Amino acid sequence: MASGKRDPQPGDLIEINRGIYRHWALYLGDGYVLNVTPVDEGAPSLLVSTMSIFTRKAKVKKQLLKEVVENNDWKVNNKYDQSHTPLPVKEIIQHAELYIDMEVPYDVLSKNCEHFVTMLRYGEGVSDQAKIAIGSMLAVGAVAVASTVLVGLLRGKSREKEY
Repeated sequence: MASGKRDPQPGDLIEINRGIYRHWALYLGDGYVLNVTPVDEGAPSLLVSTMSIFTRKAKVKKQLLKEVVENNDWKVNNKYDQSHTPLPVKEIIQHAELYIDMEVPYDVLSKNCEHFVTMLRYGEGVSDQAKIAIGSMLAVGAVAVASTVLVGLLRGKSREKEY
């Protein structure tokens, strides 16, 4: 563990920086986390979200934190504690352990790794990165529509001048 990080406690959310996205896990204790992985267990962790997008399924695994993190930066991040009340730790861990080795539905926008671990911690799945992705898609869509309308208007005006 890098210096300056606080030691995770059972029930903590672990945020792992994978570069283009954040992978989330739930700390169980004794160096282990629970996280969703591709159904194909042989796939590298970088492909977790990509593979799960296409299969729409993920497998819940209990793994050592250091194996899940690999060479990526990570931190304890219980960022929703201000807006959601965490369940009792014993309840979080008991509920989490029921999922070990189960296949679960996976969807980047509504059932991703962050939704999964926040559901365990708070009883409700929450994902800021999904909200940001949805907002970005809406913004891109709005720009595309506005561009199409503008091009249509410009074409219409240029046609008027030609006649």
